Amino acid sequence: MDHRYDVELVKVTKRYGTTVAVDGISLRIPQSSYCCLLGPSGCGKTSTLRMIAGHEAISEGDILIHDVNVSDLPPARRGTAMMFQSYALFPHLNCLDNVAFSMKMRGVSKKERHAKAREYLALVHMSDYALRLPAQLSGGQQQRIALARALVTRPRVLLLDEPLSALDPFLRVRMREELKRLQRELGISFIHVTHSQEEALALADLMVVMEDGHIRQSGTPRTVFEEPASAFIARFIGGHNVLPWQSGMIAVRADHCTLGADGDGPRLTGRVAAVEYQGPVVRVAVTTDDGVEAAALMADHDFYRSPVGPGDVATLSWAVASARTLVQ
Repeated sequence: MDHRYDVELVKVTKRYGTTVAVDGISLRIPQSSYCCLLGPSGCGKTSTLRMIAGHEAISEGDILIHDVNVSDLPPARRGTAMMFQSYALFPHLNCLDNVAFSMKMRGVSKKERHAKAREYLALVHMSDYALRLPAQLSGGQQQRIALARALVTRPRVLLLDEPLSALDPFLRVRMREELKRLQRELGISFIHVTHSQEEALALADLMVVMEDGHIRQSGTPRTVFEEPASAFIARFIGGHNVLPWQSGMIAVRADHCTLGADGDGPRLTGRVAAVEYQGPVVRVAVTTDDGVEAAALMADHDFYRSPVGPGDVATLSWAVASARTLVQ
């Protein structure tokens, strides 16, 4: 049977007493997608993930996985696997037995479960560590074992709760690449909760931005970044100036702004508040006399042709076509 959507949420609500954590959200996750749920703390993204997993009961609405309503099914019968932020490996079991554990619980023979576990250790490039204990592994290696243990159950959907937050920045980028590779190779949907805009932009086929228990915008990362639906989205995704303009608000990408007042396009003038050298680019923050804050993200060679410093008067300009009118 051809499933157009791996996961479908239909008007899903989660209440904790009188608090509404998730408020009637609907979402369709297409087949074999990498979906990132993104938003500030308390927006409802983790509650949504836990409801899909079956670790939280739904107050109202339905969850379908491969067209089957799983709303009342226990976690083990949903076809999902969850990878927790803490990895939750068994400290007394070696990597091979950690990965094989779910098969041991199902009564699979030792030979068979070890053979299958070795397959999944190879998939996450951890074959050489099969006999080590979790305490003998780095954080990144522990994460690979936790991934193999989740994937060995052959889930239809893998759920990941902030899986990269404990890693250092260099390792985070490496593991991002690894997660994307695994999702493509396995051809199943990953649903990944994160508060990192950079992570979601890098990984997602479908990016879902939440606030106050609502989905505020969903789409490809490029669409969400280039066409933010509101001032909240533009501010949260970052990389935009959100400015009062005429009788409304506009968003202008910082990398579409430049210093100087060439031509007769839109501009604002203020004083340089900060200059940040970021390697290939330099970020120049400008504050106007009436407190409007904006920034230009310029190629380093453009900035150093006529550099400015904190306190200097500076004019920030952009093309009319670069401004997007926002719903507030």
